[in-house]
Amino acid sequence: MSRIGLQPVQLPAGVKVAVQNGVVEVSGPKGSLALRLSEGITIEQVDQALLVKRVDDKYRAEHGLVRSLIANMVKGVTEGYSKDLVINGVGFRAALNGRMLSLSLGFASPIEYSVPETVTVAVNNNTEITVSGIDKQQVGDVAARIRSFYPAEPYKGKGVQYKGERIRRKVGKTVA
Repeated sequence: MSRIGLQPVQLPAGVKVAVQNGVVEVSGPKGSLALRLSEGITIEQVDQALLVKRVDDKYRAEHGLVRSLIANMVKGVTEGYSKDLVINGVGFRAALNGRMLSLSLGFASPIEYSVPETVTVAVNNNTEITVSGIDKQQVGDVAARIRSFYPAEPYKGKGVQYKGERIRRKVGKTVA
């Protein structure tokens, strides 16, 4: 029995949920998101809560997943999600020109990254990047792609890392 799937998803004021033809659409003050359900999962609205139910045990694995995805959608349309990235290194910096993020990470030419329309990127002090949006998966994906251009390396700590991420530092070679 899925313990997460049995928990109801509380709906804050201002959030509306519509279920039609196997598609759940959640809309709130920040926008709207949609999710396609498999045939064995149903959604029932009771007062200000959503209950996710499954037809039989064949859909047991999806039960908790769908409940978590819907809870993330509700949080996204009310509060939103954000990830902070920090760039470390001499001469390493970021600049934002419209929807194009330009990263100078020590390579011969800057890396140009086109930011998707559903995600907002802000650059502070040329070394701090904030990725925000209403879809948790897309915010995490964009942040991971930006980090993947030059992940923080363990010897000098140079590169792009999440704010608060600890980089395990290694000792370099020593001369005897």
